[in-house]
Amino acid sequence: MHNIINIFCRFFLLGLVSFGGPIAHLAYFRKTFVEKLKWLEEEEYSKFVALSHFLPGPSSSQVGFCIGLEKGGLMGGITAFVAFTFPSFILLYILAIFNISQNENIHILNIITGLKLFALVIVSDAIITMFKNFCKNKTTKFIFVCSTLVLIFFSSLYVQFIVLITAAIISSIFLKERIKEKTVLKKKIHLFPFILFLFLLFILPFFTYLNNEIKIFSDFFSAGSLVFGGGHVVLPLLKEQLSHFISDENFILAYSFAQAVPGPMFSIASYLGASYFKESVFLGSLLATLAVFLPGFLLILSFKESFQSISKQKNILNAIKGVNAAVVSLLSAVLITTLYPSAIHSYYDLIQALIALIVLRVFKIPILYMISTFVLLALIF
Repeated sequence: MHNIINIFCRFFLLGLVSFGGPIAHLAYFRKTFVEKLKWLEEEEYSKFVALSHFLPGPSSSQVGFCIGLEKGGLMGGITAFVAFTFPSFILLYILAIFNISQNENIHILNIITGLKLFALVIVSDAIITMFKNFCKNKTTKFIFVCSTLVLIFFSSLYVQFIVLITAAIISSIFLKERIKEKTVLKKKIHLFPFILFLFLLFILPFFTYLNNEIKIFSDFFSAGSLVFGGGHVVLPLLKEQLSHFISDENFILAYSFAQAVPGPMFSIASYLGASYFKESVFLGSLLATLAVFLPGFLLILSFKESFQSISKQKNILNAIKGVNAAVVSLLSAVLITTLYPSAIHSYYDLIQALIALIVLRVFKIPILYMISTFVLLALIF
């Protein structure tokens, strides 16, 4: 029990101060658990980071889950997730209760305008970075261009799923990744968590007509199951899943709030779940949060032992490169079809967004300073 309490305290403190997105979170984890506490060796931590990028899901939370697993077994992994996510969950739940997007106060409306511009800049920065990392050759660039065009004109969750599968097939065929030595799968996949993952992803949607609780869980689980490339990618997936229940304005507001609070980006589900399930705001927030994180954790439990050999298979490596190129398209399509029309209403807005993007990329301004500046400018002008 002392071990579990220790895990909770360490991750809770990190959850209170972990601003800056998944890359910053991973740096906090390394400093705390590798350098300071010596819970892990550097090599072991690097394997957890590689595994989190190999599988869909929230990378920093998956690494935290792995650290908890190593330190305290399954209960340790669950404790690490709960402790790290709790601060952002509570903050976003409180914001959802106030539901300030419905407030007609002129100052609140101006703040919302500033937050929309902030979201536009952050997503634009993510797209540029991800494009540089994931679209490095003709095949991945071709996948990016074609996928973006398809997603702009045919926007639905099914189309997104088809785009991801097609990208994986194309890249596995046309990419020529050289592997020096062939490896054989030595350790088995853990079947129970993997079968549970497949059941919740493919079978549970057929039962969503039974009640709203099953529907909200299924919708958020589906979105969390397809997130490759970082927390930002959950944005287009959730947008399509919830488009009939949550307005674009409220969605963009939720994204801005999720950027402004510490902890994982996936905590956006805490706000959206409350807005989605108004019959019971807390239950909606809780179900959405658990459902969006669960796929990544089930996949960690499934592949943690066999990752080393699976990750060296040539076809799998090439397929993942195609999927990563396609997820850049998912974000680009949302930027073009939703964020830009909602945030940009004048040349002044466009100039402000461009200047902010340049400043962010050149000077690496902390997120809290960025969002404060946007809110201040919105109130002044």
